[in-house]
Amino acid sequence: MSTIITVSNDKLIKDEKVLRAYNLKVILASKLITKSEVSTDASFLTPGLLDTKTGFSLFNANSILKYAFKEFDVSAQIDDLEKSLISGAEVSEQELSQLLTKEESGNVSKSVSNWIVLANYYGFHNKLPENVFDKEVLEAFEEVKKTVKNKRVITSQRDGTVSYEKSNVIIPTDPKVEILPKDGERNVLITSALPYVNNVPHLGNIVGSVLSADIYSRYCKNRGYNTLFVCGTDEYGTATETKAIEDKCTPQELCDKYHQVHKKVYEWFQIGFDKFGRTTTEKQTEIAQDIFLKLNENGYLEEQSMKQLYCPEHKGYLADRYVEGECPKCHYEDARGDQCDKCGSLLDPFELINPRCKLDSGKPEPKFSDHIFLSLNKLESEIKDWAAEASEKGSWSKNSKTITNSWLKEGLNPRCITRDLKWGTPVPLEKYNDKVLYVWFDAPIGYVSITANYTDNWEKWWKNPENVQLYQFMGKDNVPFHTVIFPGSLIGTRENWTKLHHLSTTEYLQYENGKFSKSRGVGVFGNNAQDIGVSPSVWRYYLASMRPETSDSQFSWNDFVTRNNSELLANLGNFVNRIVKFVNSKYNNVIPEFSTKDLPNYDILKEDVDKLLTSYVNEMEQAHLKKGLEIAMLISARGNQFLQENKLDNNLFTNSPKHADAVVGCGLNLIYTLASTIAPYMPETSEKIYEILNVPALKISTEFNLNLKPSHNINDAQYLFTRIDEKNVDLWREKFGGKQVL
Repeated sequence: MSTIITVSNDKLIKDEKVLRAYNLKVILASKLITKSEVSTDASFLTPGLLDTKTGFSLFNANSILKYAFKEFDVSAQIDDLEKSLISGAEVSEQELSQLLTKEESGNVSKSVSNWIVLANYYGFHNKLPENVFDKEVLEAFEEVKKTVKNKRVITSQRDGTVSYEKSNVIIPTDPKVEILPKDGERNVLITSALPYVNNVPHLGNIVGSVLSADIYSRYCKNRGYNTLFVCGTDEYGTATETKAIEDKCTPQELCDKYHQVHKKVYEWFQIGFDKFGRTTTEKQTEIAQDIFLKLNENGYLEEQSMKQLYCPEHKGYLADRYVEGECPKCHYEDARGDQCDKCGSLLDPFELINPRCKLDSGKPEPKFSDHIFLSLNKLESEIKDWAAEASEKGSWSKNSKTITNSWLKEGLNPRCITRDLKWGTPVPLEKYNDKVLYVWFDAPIGYVSITANYTDNWEKWWKNPENVQLYQFMGKDNVPFHTVIFPGSLIGTRENWTKLHHLSTTEYLQYENGKFSKSRGVGVFGNNAQDIGVSPSVWRYYLASMRPETSDSQFSWNDFVTRNNSELLANLGNFVNRIVKFVNSKYNNVIPEFSTKDLPNYDILKEDVDKLLTSYVNEMEQAHLKKGLEIAMLISARGNQFLQENKLDNNLFTNSPKHADAVVGCGLNLIYTLASTIAPYMPETSEKIYEILNVPALKISTEFNLNLKPSHNINDAQYLFTRIDEKNVDLWREKFGGKQVL
């Protein structure tokens, strides 16, 4: 063969219409040129002709066809037709007929003009007119179809239509309307351990209490439970009074400052309190003193003279935590007078070896002072019975059961609930009006007073045990105050208090093979986390995935970056963006008509997702938050598997349209379901997905449902996550290894 005729493919000419027209022209030319060969393997960027003997070549389809006919003149009308078609004009068969010359038989005559016209018409209409009978044209027509991948034309236009199952979406509540228990509904009261107000919370504090409580609160609300989530700053006690001395300000000024610091930190972490209050309020004084007086009336308070440690350097009694020394059990050198951070043992400050004042390193001296004690020994049997029943019925976390049982096994003794301080809730007894209530007797009552500052109907939450379930979240060091002292105090009032149902506690989150330390400023603190430019969703995800539920866990910058890039970006982000972008480009943002009958193995998909959703709900009901997040990400992974199995691509869209439509319809619904499960963990990310899908938030369900319907319009894709450069690890490790800075 001396002449090679080259057809193009869709990688060379992007406009499919032009491609069809060009290729039909050159294939028609090959019918007229003897010793010609049609090739798809060519170096030409466009359809072309090459005479291998002479080297003569042409690169224009019209010119190639003219060369084949040896006819080089065409009418201006032909040129006008091409221009019109290229510009998007519609040409009817009647208009076409006027441009074609015909034989007496009625067939279209063989000429360069006719074939150019036919080729252009076919290119832009994807068909030939009915009056074409020429053999070469029909043969060429069949051949060119093999060279061009026909594309589907989606006629649906984005018109703002919304079509979804409204019964399964979340109805937003009016923030101006008080949340109160409702008869016949599940009423859940959630508290997070009150963060102490004298410093900035670090990541360990955040994940152990407020973040965990927030995740569970969002889960409950998205399940449709009537839920109230309260928290606030714990502001009384020796630590505040002492910190105020250090900072040369009043305790109230210190509390005002750090309350705002905490509030801003939690706002940035998107902690959705229904009420974030504080303990320095009139309601706190009123309720705490009322509980104290009822305990006194019922014979559960007693007077004792107590030996305390007194610092001669700053002339003040030392709270247990402000005495430091060597732990008598594990010999940790920096144990506190109330507890050893290393072995977790509860201590008496007089047990410490070589005790010292935390404030000025002075050597404490023992002194005697009269105080009020809570007679826990008189309440011991009732506390034991209550704890045994509540821990079983409420499925307390393992470590909270262990710590509580350890206290109860040793036997309960009277415990001092007053202190020689000025900053605190005044003791409502004349003899003790120069003393205040012990912060660990006072602080848990803060949950009640904060609720009372939220609503005058606070007793509907706190004195309604038949209709309210109390869920509390905290680090393990707070356990005995919430499972022994606080419930014991409530029992002793002989009033019908709502007491603890479920207790969720954490072990310690360590930092880079060391410890977070507020006093030493080691680790990432809440007010600095935002400085690295990573969204709160990523922080929330990482902390929840590392939540130390059954054992200590380790914060690692390397792991932080890896989880963002490989899990959030490559798993969750990839699943959502892949299908949304496909719908944006192929379906004009409109969900097509689809049927699950056109989706192979749909039943398997639904079965798999239903199992995952059921497991998710079962784990979340028990506040197994880390496991819940793992399952949510498995749903995302199943979504990626679903797309791989069904090979969602241009080929499926073109050649198996019903199958593609079903993949799109089911895939978008799977994204909608996934968004509901990650909403408790990453509310901002879920909101983005809901915005993309153009829908309200979805209730968490145990079943995969097709809530999005055909004709529903979605919005354009958005980046949910961005890749973090691994080079940042060393920079951040250095940046956050020093002292916290306000």
